[in-house]
Amino acid sequence: MLRNDIQWPRRRRFKTGTEWEPVGFFSDCLCNSTTFDLMLGFFSSSAISVLADGFAAFLYNGGRMRLIINDVLTGADKDAIRVAGDGSVLPFFDLTDLESVAVTLSERGKHFFECLSWLIRNDRIELRIIAPLEGEGIAHTKCGIFCDGVSKVGFDGSVNFSLTAFLQNKESLTSICSWDNELEREKILDIEEEFEKTFSGKDNTVRYLDADNVRTKLPATFRERDLVQLLDDEYEIMRREDEDDAGRRLRKVNDSLRRAKEYVSKASAQLKTVDNDEVIVENDTGEPRFPYREGPRDYQVLAFQRWKDNGQKGLFNMATGTGKTLTALNCLLNVYLKCGYYKAVILVPTLTLVEQWEKECMNFRFDKVVRICSRNSGWEGEIARLAMSERFERKEKRISYVVICTYASFGKDRVFNAISGLSASRTMLIADEAHNMGSPTLMKRLPSIPFSRRIGLSATPERQFDDEGNEAIRTFFFAKNEYTFEYTMEKAIGKALCQYEYFPHVVRLTDDEMLKYRTISEQLMKFFNSSTASFPDGDETVKKLLLKRKNIIHKAANKLPVFQEIIRERLREKGNLKYTLVYAPEGSIPDSWDADCFDEKDYMSDDVDTGNIITAYTAAIRNADPRVTVRMFTSESSERDSMLRDFASGNLQVLTSMKCLDEGVDVPRSELAIFCASTGNPRQFIQRRGRILRKHRDKKYAIIHDLVAVPEIIEGDTCYKMERSLLAGELRRVRNFALLSLNAAAAVEELDGVLDYYNLSMFE
Repeated sequence: MLRNDIQWPRRRRFKTGTEWEPVGFFSDCLCNSTTFDLMLGFFSSSAISVLADGFAAFLYNGGRMRLIINDVLTGADKDAIRVAGDGSVLPFFDLTDLESVAVTLSERGKHFFECLSWLIRNDRIELRIIAPLEGEGIAHTKCGIFCDGVSKVGFDGSVNFSLTAFLQNKESLTSICSWDNELEREKILDIEEEFEKTFSGKDNTVRYLDADNVRTKLPATFRERDLVQLLDDEYEIMRREDEDDAGRRLRKVNDSLRRAKEYVSKASAQLKTVDNDEVIVENDTGEPRFPYREGPRDYQVLAFQRWKDNGQKGLFNMATGTGKTLTALNCLLNVYLKCGYYKAVILVPTLTLVEQWEKECMNFRFDKVVRICSRNSGWEGEIARLAMSERFERKEKRISYVVICTYASFGKDRVFNAISGLSASRTMLIADEAHNMGSPTLMKRLPSIPFSRRIGLSATPERQFDDEGNEAIRTFFFAKNEYTFEYTMEKAIGKALCQYEYFPHVVRLTDDEMLKYRTISEQLMKFFNSSTASFPDGDETVKKLLLKRKNIIHKAANKLPVFQEIIRERLREKGNLKYTLVYAPEGSIPDSWDADCFDEKDYMSDDVDTGNIITAYTAAIRNADPRVTVRMFTSESSERDSMLRDFASGNLQVLTSMKCLDEGVDVPRSELAIFCASTGNPRQFIQRRGRILRKHRDKKYAIIHDLVAVPEIIEGDTCYKMERSLLAGELRRVRNFALLSLNAAAAVEELDGVLDYYNLSMFE
C-alpha cells in the first residue's frame, strides 16, 4: 500500500542524483497502486521499459492507467496507439504471468509494442491526446495521482514520462500524500478535478486529437527546443540500448527498481502455488477495496465502464460462473472510491444467496450490512436508523450501508416502503437473477422503485412466454435495445470458465407414461396453431396442460436405470464419486423458466412423490457403493454451508438436489454433473452448466451427463407436428450444449436416432 509499504522522504521531495530519485518514486508507487492518472508534457513508452517490473506489478494488481499527453510522440508509439484502435489481431497477454509481462515490457521489440497496443485496446491504458486550441505550443503540465483504493499520492514537478527524463535529465518532483493533512488532500483534489475535466473532454482550451494527427518530427524552429531534443534522444537511446551511460545510470538508481523486481518474483512464485481467485489482498486499513490481488478482470472493468456510460444504469447478461457478483460489487467499489461512501440495496431470490452476497460484501469490506429475510426479525429498526441518519448526513461524511433482501420480502408493502425511504439518488439497486423482476408481483413495483443507480444481473435475462415482463425489465434498467454489458458462454469458456465434455442420453417413456402423455397431447392439439407451430399467448389452460405433460417428462421412470449406469461407470473409472452434482427430477414442480409467467399460487403441488424422487436417486448412489458419501441439498437442509465445505474438500463426494443449486450457489470444485430433469427451457440448464464450469486450480475440465426424455409419436399422427415442434425446442438446448463441448461430434451423434425419427436437423 502507498502509505505503509513505501519509505517516504520527510520533505516529500524527489531529485535526480540524491537518495530520493524520481524514477524510484514512480517504481514504488506503481507496485503499490491500482490506478494511475498522469498529465504530461512529453510521453514515451520507453519509460515503461525502465519501470518494467513496477509496471508489471501494477497491471497484476488490476492497475489501470489514464494518460493525457501532448501531440508529440515517437513513431513507434504512434503506431502502437494506431494499431490499438484499428481492429488488427493482437496476441493475448496474461497479466497474471508477471515474469513474462515484465520481460516483455523491458524489451523494446515488436512484442513490447504489441503488448502496449493490447493494453490500450483493453482499456488498461487510456489516452487522451491534446494540443493547445491556438498557437504552436504544447500541453506541458506534469502532474498526476496514484491511488491504492484507500490512500492517494499526487505529484507535481518537471519530470516527463520518458526514459530520458528518468535516466539522463536532472529532474525533480514534489509528492503530495493524502494522509499528511487536509491541505495536502485539497491539493490532490485540485489535480483530480483538472485531470477529470480534461480527460472527460470538457476542457475548451485544448483540441482533442487521434493518433493520425500526432507529430513524430518537429521543425528546428519549433520554439519548444527542449522537446525536439527529447524526441531525438528517445530515438538515440533506443538504438544504443543499455550499454551506454543510460545503462550505467539505471544501475545507479537501482534500489527501488530492485524492490519492484523482488515484488514480481515473489508474486509469481505465489501464483504457482495458489489459485488467483483465492489470493486475498492484505489491507490493514479496513477500507473497502477489491478483494483479490489480481484485481477485476478486464471484462468486469469494461462492464463498469459501460454501466457508467449508460448513466449508472444497466442490465448485465453474463454467463453463470463469470463473476456477476464481483462485477456488480466492483461498480459499487468505484462509486465508493469516487464519492467516499457505499450505499446499496441488493435483491436476491433465495436465503442461500443472502448469505453468499453478505460474504462477498465482507470480502470487499462493505461491512455495514442489513439482511431482510425470514431469518432476520430486527431489520425494521436498522432500516429506520439508516433512513434517519441520511436525513442529517453531511456531504463530506456520508454514511455507508448494504441492504440485502429476498425478492419475496421486497414484494411486501411493509418492506418495500421501508427500503424506499433510503436515499434515492445515492443508493445503488443490484438485482441478482434479475429475470425475477419481471414476475407479476414485482413488475407492479418497478415504477415506484426510487433508486437511480441500477444494475440487473442474470445469465438468462429473457423470460419465456412473457414479452410484457421482458419489456418492463429492459425499460427499468435502461437497456431497451441491447444489454448494457454481455459476456456469453462462448467467450467465457477457456477463460473465466473451464472446458467440458457433454454426454446426452436419450430416455424413452414407458407404455403407461406414453399413454398419459398422449392423452394430454390430444387436449393440447385443440389450442395448437399448425401454421405457426405455436400456442396462443397467455392461455391458462395451455400453461397447465404443458406443466402436467412436463411432469411426466421430469419423472420418466427409465431415467433411474440410465442414471445408475452412469454412476457405476464413473466408479469403475475413478473408484469414487468425488465432486459430483446430481440434479434429480423435480416431480410436478415446474422449472424456473416455465414458471416465469406464474405466481407461486399457480404452481401445482399435488405430487406426493416429489420428495420420494430425490430420495430414490440418493439411495441409488449409496447402493452403487456404500463407501460413497452423499447428502441431499434441499431448502430444508439445515447445514448447507458445512455441506458445501465438505463437498469442496472431498469429504462429501456427492450432492443431490432438485433446484437449490440452480441460482448462485458456488461449487467450483464440482467435476461431474448429472442432469436428470429434462425440459425445453434453457434457463435451468444454462444456470446448471455454469455452476459445473466454474474454474478450480485442481480441475482440468468438467463432465456433464444429460438425460433427455423423448416421446415417440408416429408420423401421420394428429399430434406429430406439434410434438416435432416442441422437441425442436428441446434439441436447441442440447445443440447449444453439444457444440461448445470438447466432444461435440460424439455428442451430436448420440441424438441421430431421435433426429431421424422426427426428421429434424441439429443445425436447423
